[in-house]
Amino acid sequence: MLPVEEWYYEVPLVTRIYATSAVLVALGVQTGFLNVYQLYFDFEHVFQRNEYWRPITTFLYFGPLGLDFVFHMFFLVRYSRMLEEGSFYGRTVDYAWMLFLSAFALLCLSPFVSMPFLGSPLAFTLVYLWSRRNPSIPLNFLGLFVFTAPYLPWVLLGFTLLLNSHFPTGDLMGIAVGHIYYFFEDVWPKEAHSGGRRYLQTPAFLTQRRGNLDIPVEIPDEVYPPPAPAVATGTGAEDNTDTYSTTAGSSSTSTAAGANTSTTSASSAPNLSAEEAHGAAQPRRGYTLAESQ
Repeated sequence: MLPVEEWYYEVPLVTRIYATSAVLVALGVQTGFLNVYQLYFDFEHVFQRNEYWRPITTFLYFGPLGLDFVFHMFFLVRYSRMLEEGSFYGRTVDYAWMLFLSAFALLCLSPFVSMPFLGSPLAFTLVYLWSRRNPSIPLNFLGLFVFTAPYLPWVLLGFTLLLNSHFPTGDLMGIAVGHIYYFFEDVWPKEAHSGGRRYLQTPAFLTQRRGNLDIPVEIPDEVYPPPAPAVATGTGAEDNTDTYSTTAGSSSTSTAAGANTSTTSASSAPNLSAEEAHGAAQPRRGYTLAESQ
């Protein structure tokens, strides 16, 4: 397998599908197979002309092939992958649901800001969410200064202001949507008066069928062997036996010879019941992180 192909299949499922679709759309526009005017989101075209693909294609077009497109793909794949392999690890359906909610919120905001293409704001939503969920990670901006991850969206926002003459409305939209999701998923359930409710959690009818997408994870468990029973040596001149007593941290040896009789005490062995000893010896089954939570 080629290194590029190996890297491609190492990318998580949702991130891989999203990035592949964006590249295919860019190639379609570049070769003339697709018209850019058929891709942007517009309420009139969607609901009056029945062009129902537009709410999807508006998130897949990041501009023509070039340096700006590569820059957008880098940020999209990098932070989407880190989210999917980090806080959403083993929860593919939950990650897809988060993307759906973020895309829906951006679609609702787009008429007020006149943004036909929403791929860049969605990528900025992922950057914001990753930065808030990894507050202690230090980052270096072009070797100029070091800051922690929560400041990353604002550093990128200021960098955009320096390079472009227009106000970064799309970046602010992405920050707003990302903050709403972060608040209702990470902050609000921890409040005492919230009752632990999560208003944006994945619907039950989706989570019931997600077992085939979850990544099995072995939860390590320290297994103690069952206590060794006490062993007593026999008597008689011909009996010459070494006996061993298993303890929590060491073993003791006693030797009986001739007519003397030696017994080994098991009072220092781990105090496990028969049920506990039987359960400790059984192999552990695979769990998913979703199950453990």
